[in-house]
Amino acid sequence: MTSLSATMTTAADALNAYGQALDVVQNNVANASTPDYASQTQTLDAMQFNPGQGYPGGVALGQIVSSRDEYAEQAVQQQTTLLGQAQQDVASLTAVQSQFDVTGSSGISAAFNSLFGAFSAWAQTPTSAVTQQNVISQATAVAGAFQQTAAGLETVAQNTNLQLQSTVTSVNQMATQLAAYNQQIMSGDHNDAGLDAQIHSTLDQLSTDGSISATQQSDGTWTVLLNGQTPLVMGSKSFALSTGTVAPSATSANPNGPPHLSLLAYDGTDITADTTSGQLGSLLNTANVVLPEYLGDANQAGSLNSLAQSFASNVNSLLTNGNQSDGPPPVAGVPLFTYDTTNATDVAQSLQVISTVTPGQLAAISPGPPEVSNGVALALSQLSDPTSASDEIGGLSYTQSYAGMAANVGALLQNATGSVTTQQSSVAQAQNVRQQISGVSLDDEATILIQFQQAYEACSKLVNVLDQLSEDTMNMMTTT
Repeated sequence: MTSLSATMTTAADALNAYGQALDVVQNNVANASTPDYASQTQTLDAMQFNPGQGYPGGVALGQIVSSRDEYAEQAVQQQTTLLGQAQQDVASLTAVQSQFDVTGSSGISAAFNSLFGAFSAWAQTPTSAVTQQNVISQATAVAGAFQQTAAGLETVAQNTNLQLQSTVTSVNQMATQLAAYNQQIMSGDHNDAGLDAQIHSTLDQLSTDGSISATQQSDGTWTVLLNGQTPLVMGSKSFALSTGTVAPSATSANPNGPPHLSLLAYDGTDITADTTSGQLGSLLNTANVVLPEYLGDANQAGSLNSLAQSFASNVNSLLTNGNQSDGPPPVAGVPLFTYDTTNATDVAQSLQVISTVTPGQLAAISPGPPEVSNGVALALSQLSDPTSASDEIGGLSYTQSYAGMAANVGALLQNATGSVTTQQSSVAQAQNVRQQISGVSLDDEATILIQFQQAYEACSKLVNVLDQLSEDTMNMMTTT
């Protein structure tokens, strides 16, 4: 009777083990389409079988083993970081490129062409008040085009700052959520497949914003670092990032220039230089590298400001070295443009035509010798296709210089667009490898389900037989 009872217990234990294994399989099937879910396997341990020593044999529940491979997870996160950077580059550079029109139909390029045409018409009739007024009008349009472009780029800068703050807020929220997940793990949810899927889904999202390293600790919790060294999550605590600005120093070339954006760790440490990838890296690069090339910063005037200053100064120089009339006595010309001379990074936004200039004050006469009645007007019209280095900027005409700015951002945008395509493919490949390793295969699960179902049914029949034997044995003993 003792042996029969032991066998009954062994069979009941096996029945429970097979039932638990079936539950794990069913959970896998139910979560086959759940993002970042990794299939689990219920292991079964063989028990010792030695009746003489009281070991009944059978099976016992082992650990539930996850198929998740952290190397595959890291590969997905790394490629996702690069994709996030490329996508943000495309978005930011598209906004920058929209401020430049190289078709000649609008913007600075069109304004230059119209002004050069006005100079040429003035050269043909240098004393005409109509052509002189047209020069002033087209010069006003050039100043307005510079102001508009500078203002547009400044808007891009402001939007980049706002987006950086928004991205940092998102990172902090995800860090807080991961800390809450760690708290659940510390409370006992070590083998919760759903919680594990939520953690890795959050890590995937977080990797879009920056380069992260996630390490599971011995207690099951996750430690997450940004750039491999700045803590975001440790145990049940999260560490918030913040943004700031770094103004030019008083000894810099442009002490009144635009400030740089900075990213700060939880303790105020500046981690801007370390943050070069993901959306955070892209936004910082746009704010601190791309836009200053046009708008300037502490150490550079910016190509847009340099173009505006060079053009305005050259036009003013030609006009003031000419004469309105040959007298006697000769009347010198007056400058046409004015701009902020105290801040090299503010030239484009402050450029304008001097309000007091009248058509008759424009100097068309080149005093020579020999004197040329339309010499200044001719020289101004030739700025469209200069023959002298003094009428160029960086070896290029003013129109070519402007086109070069647009071409530069266009090349950056083209590279970023290509990177998006490449990284989308890389992310898809990494995700496919991860799916093959840890994803749920319905075919495999169906096979396992049939095996355990058959084992469960066989064990159930054994329990019924043992129950019947026990009942028959009891009846025999009662009759005897």
